[in-house]
Amino acid sequence: MKLIYNWRKTMQVTQRFLKFIGFVILFFQLANPANAQETNLKVSGNWSGEIELPTMKLEMIFKISEDENGLLNAKLDVPVQGAIDLPVGEVITTNDSLILKIPMILGTYKGKILSAETIEGEWIQGGNSMPLNLKKTEKITEIKRPQTPKEPFSYLNEEVEYLNKKSGFKIAGTLTLPKNEKSCPAVILISGSGAQDRDETIFEHKPFMVIADFLTRNGIAVLRVDDRGVGGSEGNIREATSEDFADDVLTGIEFLKSRSEIDHLKIGLIGHSEGGLIAPIAANKSENVAFFIMLAGPGINGEQILYDQNDLSLKAAGMNDEIINRNRKLQEAIFNIILTETDSAKQLDRLQRTYSGGMYPMLQEEQKTAIDQRIKAVNTPWFKYFLTYNPQPTLAKVKCPVLALNGAKDVQVPSKSNLDAIKKAISEGGNPNVKTMEFENLNHLFQNCETGAISEYAQIEETIEPEVLEIIKDWIWEVLE
Repeated sequence: MKLIYNWRKTMQVTQRFLKFIGFVILFFQLANPANAQETNLKVSGNWSGEIELPTMKLEMIFKISEDENGLLNAKLDVPVQGAIDLPVGEVITTNDSLILKIPMILGTYKGKILSAETIEGEWIQGGNSMPLNLKKTEKITEIKRPQTPKEPFSYLNEEVEYLNKKSGFKIAGTLTLPKNEKSCPAVILISGSGAQDRDETIFEHKPFMVIADFLTRNGIAVLRVDDRGVGGSEGNIREATSEDFADDVLTGIEFLKSRSEIDHLKIGLIGHSEGGLIAPIAANKSENVAFFIMLAGPGINGEQILYDQNDLSLKAAGMNDEIINRNRKLQEAIFNIILTETDSAKQLDRLQRTYSGGMYPMLQEEQKTAIDQRIKAVNTPWFKYFLTYNPQPTLAKVKCPVLALNGAKDVQVPSKSNLDAIKKAISEGGNPNVKTMEFENLNHLFQNCETGAISEYAQIEETIEPEVLEIIKDWIWEVLE
């Protein structure tokens, strides 16, 4: 779940970063201060260039500024991936050369300043490099997200905090309440995998904010919260599993029950992606869940979902069968090591050798770091739990009404196999109140799309298809009548 790929080994990186909901850009503070040395040419300004990829062109914009002490600072935009103001750790200029280091994505730009308007250079990442020539520009590509709600709001926005007594962690979020409503229904939004903020922000899209705004304007209160270790919430998401996140949801239910504005008999859950896995776990542990909605939620085991992700996402990205099959075999080998090797030192060694094709000791340090980051991402309690988790026994125990929605072009949680499994498990468990719907042209984020490829998420201006919002709202009011 990183921002920039090792583009010459796209299939390996896709396998590494498709954890479930998709790509989430991980922001963190950089300790390295930017620095500048004397140069004959001024480099302050906006510099734009494109990397040629197998399936697309990727524009990169470096925004370089000079502070009052003459030190250069820079930020990076990657508009097609919805990235704005990524911090550049170091800016180094010497005579006619420019070096920009971006540690958070293990990338470096090295260029030769040809004139006040042109820099010729290369982008280096994961030990690989590709041409990236920059031109000075006044215009910066704007990222448009027209569905993101803007103030003033017609409802109440309240910043809230409460304590999960089981974990000891504080949870922070936003509760939106219809004005002048008493005993209104409420839903808790449950995010997908990775460290998500309360809006489930991805590529500058804020789907949970859009859902909360729409439902609250239609008389339904909404609680959305930061994941553990994100924003105002405490904890470490890497040390938690879906079971732990279900406990956080249960704590949210108790919080809503403490509010006089909420009808305690009309509290529901809406989970997206992994959140659709968490919702039934929580529902089976509480008598206070009146309904839940699964948005691209899983109905089959995690290992199979990841194999399906590999095949569909790489196909949508334009990869051929040979690359898809090679990456599938790599997945199988990695998963086998994770599930069978109990000795941590041996597991690390085997994973390093497997990811590198036996070449790990001979790799450059940047390449080793890239591989180690991939290993770090899969070597967590969450990943092992997800890999082995079968949602069907849990779904079979659900007694409340369930709505499951998915897009036919979803390459992360394939629609038909998961919707069929969800309906089968719930129905065979004796609960007839389950409804599934597939949307022909929608992807994992419920955007109208061309192929469903993850690379499209940031390029699409739409955050969520309005029809989906209407269906969610109408179904909630229907089951609560």
